[in-house]
Amino acid sequence: MKYLSILLIFAPVAIIGRFLGWPPTLLFISSALAVIPAAGILGQATEELAVHTGPRLGGLMNATLGNAAELIITIFAIRAGLLELVKASITGSILGNVLLVMGLSVLVGGIKHGEQRFDHTQAGVNATQLLLAVMALAIPSLFFFAHIETEGPVEWLSLGAAVTMLVIYVLGLIFAFRQANPEPALAHATQEAHHGGWPLRRTIVLLLASTALIAWLSEILVGAVEHTVAVLGVSEFFIGIIVVPLVGNVAEHVVAVQTAWKNKMELSMAVSLGSSLQIALFVAPVLVFLSLLIGHPLTLVFNQFEIVALFAGCLIGALVFEDGRTNWLEGAQLLGVYVILGLAFFFLRV
Repeated sequence: MKYLSILLIFAPVAIIGRFLGWPPTLLFISSALAVIPAAGILGQATEELAVHTGPRLGGLMNATLGNAAELIITIFAIRAGLLELVKASITGSILGNVLLVMGLSVLVGGIKHGEQRFDHTQAGVNATQLLLAVMALAIPSLFFFAHIETEGPVEWLSLGAAVTMLVIYVLGLIFAFRQANPEPALAHATQEAHHGGWPLRRTIVLLLASTALIAWLSEILVGAVEHTVAVLGVSEFFIGIIVVPLVGNVAEHVVAVQTAWKNKMELSMAVSLGSSLQIALFVAPVLVFLSLLIGHPLTLVFNQFEIVALFAGCLIGALVFEDGRTNWLEGAQLLGVYVILGLAFFFLRV
């Protein structure tokens, strides 16, 4: 993970460039690159703090702060009124974890170890829960498309869906804590990737510093989105569905691929599927409520193509996991689906 720290040199470029009035496209690229290592430091600091707090509280921290970097970016996007970018980032994070991250993990693990086996029970439970979460996200959209009235009911339906998803997420945490291993799978997986050893004071300082840096960089990044869209000819939707999820979760993606390379496919799936569940059942509902406080209400209304892509992507992922075995060809297939969807998202104008 250390090689990602090299990208921190782009942080002063973005910050200084903001004060000197450098081109927004340069600010967007430099801030996006700088967020990658900052998010990695934030994730590692969370893991190290979890070591000091014990398995139960540590597991809870990982379950709620696992996607903190992306949450910060989307909060600034909501404040700027870029609601389509925020909703696209939710879709992109779920698809990125199921298709891109799992695809890479299965591919590299299969190339090194051939067929990899794992306990399909927990993976199946997570995949089923993810499909249910996607359905919960889709219901407000289907209601919106089925009714002419576009205000009022759909907003209340989004709030109701958000409350329900948070309740399901909390129940899932309670279920995980009551198992023989009190530590949720995602926390266990990431703690195996991060070896403890940081003093508590250093951990807290780095946690606060990385959070502040991500917030600063996120403000710069979001502020440069509209100009970057105009200059590069890409849509705000494409930036939200591809770029934002990648820059906010690269470090976590590397952990998933590394554990698969070490023939720990169960842990790799815990990272990728666990992150998708966090986005669908925790981050998305939290953003709905935060948007009300910010003054730019966010409804869970996605376009038709997003809904189809979410259902298809998660269903394909569930089919890959159901037999408890993976090979490199299945990884290539998942990546192929992600590439096709990425091309479609590039040309899609919302």
